[in-house]
Amino acid sequence: MTESVLKGPASYFPSIEKKYGRPIAHWQQIVRDSYPAKHMELVALLKDEHDLGHGHANALVAHTLTQDGLK
Repeated sequence: MTESVLKGPASYFPSIEKKYGRPIAHWQQIVRDSYPAKHMELVALLKDEHDLGHGHANALVAHTLTQDGLK
């Protein structure tokens, strides 16, 4: 039921956790540790260094930047 309530980038979170076996907080910390960087640079980092798919990486970056007031 939780999955149906999630909207926007967060709607990807259950599948990200299931596919990659790490909590969202883990991926958000990687993004935050890479500040300052542009949105697409952060997406590329997650894709290139951690093998995330584009949609998953983009959702994580967008949500994290918004949470941190950077977007």
